Amino acid sequence: MTRAAGDATPPDTSVSLDYFTGLYLAKDDPWDVATKWHDLRKYAVTVASLPRERYTRCYEPGASIGTLSRMLAGRCDEVLATDSVPEAVDLARQNTADLPNVRVERAELPAELPDGVFDLVVIGDLLYYLSGDDLTATLDGLVARLEPGGDFVSVHFRDRQNGGNYDGFNAHAALLATAGLEPVVHHEDEWFLLDILRRVAPA
Repeated sequence: MTRAAGDATPPDTSVSLDYFTGLYLAKDDPWDVATKWHDLRKYAVTVASLPRERYTRCYEPGASIGTLSRMLAGRCDEVLATDSVPEAVDLARQNTADLPNVRVERAELPAELPDGVFDLVVIGDLLYYLSGDDLTATLDGLVARLEPGGDFVSVHFRDRQNGGNYDGFNAHAALLATAGLEPVVHHEDEWFLLDILRRVAPA
């Protein structure tokens, strides 16, 4: 389905924590990310697309149960993985307990962005749940925490069957319009969009 800029808008309010908590109370892995082939492939493509062999400090908000966190740990000296749902945080900690370079914390975006800077930020299937104001605040906050020359990775579901919904197409359009970033990698297929952008060094 052909999409155009502005053909859908973010939700009026960010999707509530209660909604996501209910999903995890009903099922440990609500989206089956640890078992569905298209999700495992999406994560493999994401990690394979990282421009650098090694990163020092990675921040992964919306880490869910830590499936992608485990893969990022092999390419990063340190991974800070966060999620807003306590049940997801507990599961991610269990799933990465054997990886000393992964730390999992509970945090909500955009209110609880971490201190410090990172040379890699990875965000997946999260941006389209945010209201317009929260999306802008989140993107600006993430870019501010990305060191010059660092890479911003965004990978999101793209709904090719239904028009008019705010999905990865729209979320990535907002990301690409964010100041301070330049495109490095773009991948698009029937399931998802992957964009990697690099923080521009100050003039």
